[in-house]
Amino acid sequence: MMLTELTIAAAHEGLRRRDFSAEELVGAHLAAIDRLNGRLNAFITVTPEQALAAARRADAILAGGEEAPVLTGIPLGIKDLFCTDGVRTTAASRMLEEFVPPYESTVTANLLADGAVFVGKTNLDEFAMGSANITSVFGAVENPWKRAGDAETVLVPGGSSGGSAAAVAARLAMGATGTDTGGSIRQPASYCGIAGIKPTYGRCSRWGTIAFASSLDQAGPMARTVEDCAILLESMAGFDTRDSTSVDIAVPDYRAACGRSLKGMKVGIPAEYRVAGMPAEIEAAWEQGIAWLREAGCEIVEVSLPYTRYGLATYYIVAPAECSSNLARYDGVRFGRRVPGATLDELYEATRREGFGAEVRRRILMGTYVLSAGYYDAYYLRAQKVRNLIRKDFESAFRTVDVLLTPTAPSPAFAQGEKMDDPVQMYLNDVFTVPASMAGVPAMSVPAGLSASGLPLGLQVIGRSFDEESVFAAASALERAAGFTHRPAVRAEVV
Repeated sequence: MMLTELTIAAAHEGLRRRDFSAEELVGAHLAAIDRLNGRLNAFITVTPEQALAAARRADAILAGGEEAPVLTGIPLGIKDLFCTDGVRTTAASRMLEEFVPPYESTVTANLLADGAVFVGKTNLDEFAMGSANITSVFGAVENPWKRAGDAETVLVPGGSSGGSAAAVAARLAMGATGTDTGGSIRQPASYCGIAGIKPTYGRCSRWGTIAFASSLDQAGPMARTVEDCAILLESMAGFDTRDSTSVDIAVPDYRAACGRSLKGMKVGIPAEYRVAGMPAEIEAAWEQGIAWLREAGCEIVEVSLPYTRYGLATYYIVAPAECSSNLARYDGVRFGRRVPGATLDELYEATRREGFGAEVRRRILMGTYVLSAGYYDAYYLRAQKVRNLIRKDFESAFRTVDVLLTPTAPSPAFAQGEKMDDPVQMYLNDVFTVPASMAGVPAMSVPAGLSASGLPLGLQVIGRSFDEESVFAAASALERAAGFTHRPAVRAEVV
């Protein structure tokens, strides 16, 4: 079997049996990046020398016979929003184009402590603002999947973690980190036919992760299987005193939850997610998922989340408001790019005009507007009240069910150039993912089949706060039932 086709779990066992070396494993993925990244643009920065040096250190640990950490020798991609000590971290923005952090984010430090090997920094929408990975100053990312019978049309990978999703799907990395503010792990996972989980808000530290919307941003893993996501999340998660929103709760054995019996589990089906105009193939995939969970021993329960219909509108008030505040620091004086001006005001204006792309500027303007005098009460405070009602909807539902099952996205991946002239249509891509983000609860996308055009479709499992174990259990059952073994048209074909 080609090394790039191995899962993290399989590679973990193979490395310990010495079937292959970490240097061979990492080298195979670096060769894949060298061959395909020019086309896919999944990585902004590739670090082959550092990766190979880390792989050789991993081999020395494995050869020594001592108990090696679980991710020893495993090649991962890191979304270019996580600060990495000594490695350029750009947020896919001209504003931070040359920023090299002198420190490591908590999430990436946790992965390194468990032996992971970083092969590079993955592309994203600028400052994580987007759902198609088209706003990066380093260029758009290409989805490795193709529509059946159409090898020419370039599809989006979803966003904002599109580079991570494309890298995993194309076998350029065994797993990758993502961040999810309103669906930026789950939606690209669905578009690229992989698994991805947004854990409970506060489960993973935000320290050292460049901020978009602080009350929503949450790191999480992306991988080809549910089990691999469980392995990665167990490493990434944990309490961090440097993050005031980090929650001091023990991290369970997520991998053990994969494959456990679902007998007696209650699965809620929210009526409000049956939106008008939903494509028949999305509805069919959802119904199939319901049938699979029923066959696995689950009890299916209809539930109502009445305020989730306002989730998207609420999100596009709260998130831009926090974005406006967080990105105020990039003024040409304290952080990032500086464009000279005759006066201080001109320096501010020139720096922010040149440093930020159109979508980031749009969200800053929206956020500044809703926070301005006379509009704060009418928009921002009202949105926060609705957000609290959305959270209460989920709390009420979880008093009667263990998890919820919904579609992940309202369509399969679309082509570059489609929808892109209409920001509202782009924002609607997150209609199914935003409510769980507003409530802060864990949610996972798992591949569930193919569309009529041969593109992957994902189903979303949503759980109670800090009950990622039930999410993994239900998601792994869906994964087994779907038997999803399809491969994208563009993938690594190296040993």
